Amino acid sequence: MSVSETELESLCQIAEAAGREIMAVYRDGGDAWLKDDQSPLTQADLRADKVIREGLEQRFPEIFILSEESVSAGPQTARRFFLVDPLDGTKEFLKRNDEFTVNIALVEDGQPVAGVVLAPALGELFYAARCLGAWKRDASGVLEIATGKIDPTAPLRVMGSRSHGGDKLNAWLTSLRNEHTFVAAGSSLKFCRIAEGAADIYPRFGPTSQWDTAAAQCVLEVAGGAVTDLECQPLQYGLQRPLLNPEFVAVGCVGLLALMHQPE
Repeated sequence: MSVSETELESLCQIAEAAGREIMAVYRDGGDAWLKDDQSPLTQADLRADKVIREGLEQRFPEIFILSEESVSAGPQTARRFFLVDPLDGTKEFLKRNDEFTVNIALVEDGQPVAGVVLAPALGELFYAARCLGAWKRDASGVLEIATGKIDPTAPLRVMGSRSHGGDKLNAWLTSLRNEHTFVAAGSSLKFCRIAEGAADIYPRFGPTSQWDTAAAQCVLEVAGGAVTDLECQPLQYGLQRPLLNPEFVAVGCVGLLALMHQPE
């Protein structure tokens, strides 16, 4: 089932409403707690989740919602559902470095078919739907985005997490035969930088959940890139699948997937 331009714009509006709630807390401060898994939770997470759930239930009442902070009632068997991370990069939010996002994805038959990624502190909105296209909206206007072509004479532009990866990422970078630069960034913005042609590859060796990646995966794939596990299989999503993703790589050019399997 395709997504219309009107429906995609509705998802953008819902994300922007959540972004306003997040920025109100970001400006004024608020309480923070630790969940059972020791990950942080703030008032911004909860306020954004409430706004997103209310918006989705009003606009798309028939579609199941799985959020990091809440879940729809009823059996978790839908083949078409929303995956939501109301505040991706809570650690970045608490560090006040502006690199946090709102993620809303529509998943169908295991793949994200529409995705919205909002970086409210940066004023950047990325959104995409299969068969429609991928765009970035900021203060300068709206631009259709696409991954850049690889320049074999230029250093490879590698993105990585500020909070995860550690020794495994360092070992991969050390083994990389290509000349490269490395830029750390928070949240799902790493996918979006590749989608707009500002970076080339993002290997992820630390843990992620389905809601961390689905929206940004859609943006990147519609823009011309790919997101696969380390066996070159596309990341899969589902209410009955494990919440944790396998390790993966996001690329702007599928030819770069071979870099994950360079001989020693």
